[in-house]
Amino acid sequence: MSADTPRILIVDDEINICRNCEKILSKMDCEVSIAQNGHDALALIEAEPFDVVVTDLKMSRMGGMEVLRRIKENNPDIRVIVITGYASVSSAVEVMKIGAFDYLPKPFTPHELRAVVLQAITDRMTSRQNQRLKNSDEAARSIAHQLIGNSHQIQKVVSMIQKVSPTDSNVLVCGESGTGKELVARAVHANSNRKDSVFFAVDCGTLSGNLLASELFGHVKGAFTGAHREKKGIFRLAHQGTVFLDEISNISLDVQGMLLRFLESQEFYPLGGTTLQKVNVRLIFATNQDLQNMAVVGTFRQDFYYRIFVYPILIPPLRERKSDILPIAYNFLNQFCRRMNKSITEFDDDAVNRLIAFDWPGNVRQLRNVIERSVIHCEKKLITSADLFLSDYSLAEPAMPESIPHTNEELKQAKKNIRIAAISKLEKQFLINALEQNNWNVTRAARQTGFQRTNFQNLMKKYGIILPRRIRIPNP
Repeated sequence: MSADTPRILIVDDEINICRNCEKILSKMDCEVSIAQNGHDALALIEAEPFDVVVTDLKMSRMGGMEVLRRIKENNPDIRVIVITGYASVSSAVEVMKIGAFDYLPKPFTPHELRAVVLQAITDRMTSRQNQRLKNSDEAARSIAHQLIGNSHQIQKVVSMIQKVSPTDSNVLVCGESGTGKELVARAVHANSNRKDSVFFAVDCGTLSGNLLASELFGHVKGAFTGAHREKKGIFRLAHQGTVFLDEISNISLDVQGMLLRFLESQEFYPLGGTTLQKVNVRLIFATNQDLQNMAVVGTFRQDFYYRIFVYPILIPPLRERKSDILPIAYNFLNQFCRRMNKSITEFDDDAVNRLIAFDWPGNVRQLRNVIERSVIHCEKKLITSADLFLSDYSLAEPAMPESIPHTNEELKQAKKNIRIAAISKLEKQFLINALEQNNWNVTRAARQTGFQRTNFQNLMKKYGIILPRRIRIPNP
């Protein structure tokens, strides 16, 4: 076991229950110890570090309530889960008031025990990461590639950048809007032999075919209406440098053909010109679309697709690399505090839970906007959940159909789809609100809303709601 392996202590005066819990949790990446009474448990905690304690409520020598109380007094960072065969509303309320992380009635299934322990472990890791980030300048340090995070997904991206940068190979950066595709392109350029030359970024989604061709290849005087003088194109201006073509899926088939010829020879004719131009330019492409599917249906040239698909780098969305959210959030917090001359130092626990639980459909760009807005709004030394305006994003209107229905049957189906989408958004927001009101504790949220815990969990699974505590955040 490594030093970062979570350590769990099982406390019960029945050895069989201790052994069964130990066996159940052995399937997880953790180290499990056992104690048969409260005195032994406290002695172990005094001697060794533990992340989670699972204790029975009724024991002959020092009950679980006293164990919980002593732990919260002396080791408040330890997450305590109370289990009991004598479950009641009053006992559940009492242990939660003292500071229990969760309350698990017997009998419980192996899945239920592993789930609640995993929540406790990841909550502990999240809190540890938050403490580390607010007490250090890690988030404020200048990072050469500007890609912040320690998740294996982002480290893979960094590794790919390091491998491809010294070459002149074409790079295709894929990812949803807001994931940082231009950052990757700039990182490739900054770590290449062209780093001292120019870097041009072109948004292909904002220019029509002829305008884009003119921007890239230039034109001679009189090439088209309005061409009153000769214009040097970006490719000519970027000689020895790098050109980043963003949203490449939006360019016309004609311009795709022109780019294909340019990729083959690095030669081109300006629009309306007869003099061949030759340059040395590296191209980096980016898209948020499925180019392979577009090539299949004919909206993207297959030969062009295969020519640019040399070294694809996929940037995963933020919701798939939750452990990167806090480092990125602290980086933005430091940036905006410097700009606005504020001294906000941290996020409180509720704010951390909300940041990590949110889906971030707009990815890093959306996170940046949320943090900027929070810094503007916050008047204290720390950002609370009240300073985070996430509901504005969660309550977006259901998406309209891509095309207008042409028949009565199509209209009925479209209306049905819109109703389903609206109900789904309402149900998902209902679950999120219940979890937020109960600090993301499933047991309490289910009890408050009148659901059976299993039914509540099934709804969470249906809508892909992942508890912030379920995301393992490794220590540095």
